[in-house]
Amino acid sequence: MGPGSGHPFALRLKSIMKLIAVPAFFRLIRWPNLLFISLTQSLFYFCIIIPSFYGGHPVLENILKPRDFILLSLSSVLIAAAGYIINDYFDLNIDRVNKPGKVVVEKIIKRRWAIIWHLVLSGLGIFIGFYLSWKIRNIFIGPSNTVCVLILLFYSTTFKKKLLIGNVLISLLTAWVIGVLYLSEFRLHRFVNPEFHSALSRVYKFTVVYASFAFIISLVREVIKDMEDMEGDLRYGRRTMPLVWGLNAAKFFCAIWLSILVAALIFIQFYVLQYKWWLTIIFTCFLVIYPILRVLKKLSGATEPAQFHQLSLMIKSIMMMGILSMILLKYYTSWIG
Repeated sequence: MGPGSGHPFALRLKSIMKLIAVPAFFRLIRWPNLLFISLTQSLFYFCIIIPSFYGGHPVLENILKPRDFILLSLSSVLIAAAGYIINDYFDLNIDRVNKPGKVVVEKIIKRRWAIIWHLVLSGLGIFIGFYLSWKIRNIFIGPSNTVCVLILLFYSTTFKKKLLIGNVLISLLTAWVIGVLYLSEFRLHRFVNPEFHSALSRVYKFTVVYASFAFIISLVREVIKDMEDMEGDLRYGRRTMPLVWGLNAAKFFCAIWLSILVAALIFIQFYVLQYKWWLTIIFTCFLVIYPILRVLKKLSGATEPAQFHQLSLMIKSIMMMGILSMILLKYYTSWIG
């Protein structure tokens, strides 16, 4: 024991540091984003999967039971948390430039502990995935969780420095939050049941719509975040789109994808018009499409990091509204079933 280590002041200081480390850890793993992942999967499970498989089809048994869904969602959250930790671990120097007040690794939580937490959370996520693969006889979940962990690791070490590759990978993983639920319903022995095909087809349609929405909106947000972080990325040799192609080209890239998204959403509204889903149409037009148009307008004049940060928050709220629209689909359960 070192000199003075038993002094009341030293003990009090250690206690204070432990108290500080708890909220810092939750900040490190981006707990609001983890709640968003859990909310997204919960809404898709309860508002899409359950009505599609069981509404009007009592012969179909509960395939992914609620307790198994909880484990699946938990594995997704653990892997995402591990990804945030390893990302901050390798982004330490850049974060000191771009967001010095938000740095946690090394400043509050030592780097070795960051690595330990990354390994523990990743390992738990993979273990739960393989356990579910064995329990529900689905060969995809365990290997796909492993692939997600590897993608997040290589994203933080390599792909994030590459032009566009890192943005696309993160966007694909965002879409995968929904895609993994669709994949979890595959059972080889169920394919002989025509009602299973019908139910799975309904889930597939909604998976494509929501996963595509998540991919596009996430891709745009990733590029806008690159615009926000240009100073630190330039100092440490990152090859992000705003630095390689220029700010105006990056804005044009985002504008194209947002325009495609608006066009697709308008087309979907005309499609559901025949079913008279008036609440869905009103919700989408005013809380999803209109805010996207506002982002397009503000994007053209944005030049400062604070402006890009505001746009990033707006896009995050749009993503939230898009996900919450699943509740309205639950309202129209009679059509889904």
